[in-house]
Amino acid sequence: MKQEKFYSFPSPAKLNLFLHIVGRLDNGYHQLETVFQFLDYHDTIALKATSDSSIKLLTPIPGVENNENLIIKAADLLQQATQCQLGAEIKLEKILPMGGGLGGGSSNAATVLLALNALWETKLTIDELAKLGLSLGADVPIFIHGFAAFAQGIGEKLSPAAPATYWYLVSKPNCSIATARVFSANDLKRDTPAIQYQDADIENYGNDCQSWVIKHYPEVAKLLAWLVEYAPSQMTGTGACIFSRFSSKKDACYVQSLLPTGIESFVAKGLNQSPLHAAVAAVNEY
Repeated sequence: MKQEKFYSFPSPAKLNLFLHIVGRLDNGYHQLETVFQFLDYHDTIALKATSDSSIKLLTPIPGVENNENLIIKAADLLQQATQCQLGAEIKLEKILPMGGGLGGGSSNAATVLLALNALWETKLTIDELAKLGLSLGADVPIFIHGFAAFAQGIGEKLSPAAPATYWYLVSKPNCSIATARVFSANDLKRDTPAIQYQDADIENYGNDCQSWVIKHYPEVAKLLAWLVEYAPSQMTGTGACIFSRFSSKKDACYVQSLLPTGIESFVAKGLNQSPLHAAVAAVNEY
């Protein structure tokens, strides 16, 4: 066990730079094609390994029961899979909006799996951690692998990608969207032809969930219509966040200053490598 003190780890946001639904499996899962890219904007998770086996989240999220929190689920899963007798105290500094399509919960789970694997010295490989993480959510493996990727299947088949790293204005209308509601909709488009992905083509692709969401969530439709007047803009994941692409931070911040009152937003740079892996490597060096 690493020294019994708190270590801090970033839990970054992701964007789906496009999202195609190419089919649906018999078990209800959707066959997707997407490119994941990270942002230099993140929650922060501090963890301390403890000699007893209890898992304690010291900063509960309002409205989320601890036993339903992916942070607790991830720690329990790693503990059970490795038969580890150690425990952990966990603190979360949450800045990523919930229900925004930025992968915050999945990112939190991945951060806990990677960090506790280091702190508990359970020595699982990245692939083993990703397999565990997939049982918690389709987006968890991308955060564990930590590289920008073209994803297929339910999101677990990853090929490294190198999309351009723009500055993004990420805006969230005053609503949250449950992923399950979008993917269970009868009128969701599910027949986009599969592509042969090339990084250079990425700006030609869109989000198959977007047309359904703007039909059912007028807040998203209104904000998107406003943003496209200033920059190429589309929804990430199943929403509700919209990302707008800029060549400079200055331009992104200028449009952010013009946003309608009440719109949550931030400006961040795209990253093709997650900052989480560097933080975990630093712990392993102790």
